[in-house]
Amino acid sequence: MKIICIGRNYDEHIRELGNERPEEPVLFLKPDSALVLDNRNVRYPSFTSDIHHEVEIVLRISKAGKDVSVENAGKHFDAVALGIDFTARDVQSRLKAKGLPWEIAKAFDDSAPVSSFIPIENFSRSEGIFFSLKVDGELRQSGDTRQMIYNFEEIIHWSSRFFQLNPGDLIFTGTPSGVGPVHKGNRLEGFLSGEKMLDFMLV
Repeated sequence: MKIICIGRNYDEHIRELGNERPEEPVLFLKPDSALVLDNRNVRYPSFTSDIHHEVEIVLRISKAGKDVSVENAGKHFDAVALGIDFTARDVQSRLKAKGLPWEIAKAFDDSAPVSSFIPIENFSRSEGIFFSLKVDGELRQSGDTRQMIYNFEEIIHWSSRFFQLNPGDLIFTGTPSGVGPVHKGNRLEGFLSGEKMLDFMLV
C-alpha cells in the first residue's frame, strides 16, 4: 500500500503560502508508517516545533491501473475518506530554501490520519463534497471539491503515469486555505458532508 499526495490543488491555499499555481499536479509520497487509523491519537514529532494541519479528501483505489485515462479513472476508486496531511512547516521551509527535497517534512511517522471510508456513490459530485476541520472547537478549514484545480479523475490519470495503482492505495487530493499550526493537547475534529469522521488529540 502506498499513499500518494497532491499538493497545491486549491487556489486559495496556493495564495496563502505564496506559491505558484502549478501547470501540472504536484505529487509526493508518504510511507505506510505515516498512516493513522481508527481516530488514534497522533504523536507530535520531536524534530519540529511547527506542525501544520492540512485537511483533505482521500480516495481509495479499488482497481489496479497504469496510465489510466481520465475517461476511465472513475472505475479505479470506490470510496472517499477524510485525512490530514500533517506538515513540519519549519523543516519544509528550511529545505525548500536550500533547494533540497522536503519529503521528511511531509512523510514522517503518523503524518497521515485517515478516517473510515464512505462509498463514492453516496455523494453527488456535481453538487460538490464539502469538508472541514475544527481545532479545539474552532473552525480552521472548510472546502468543497468543486474548488479543486485537478478533479479526482485527473488526479488518478496523472498519478498512474508514474506509479502503478493497486487496490488499497490512497490518494490525498489537496487542501483548501486555512492551514495553520497545531500543538500538543489540541483536539482535531474533521467533518465530511457534515458527518464527523475524525476526532483525535495531538499528544
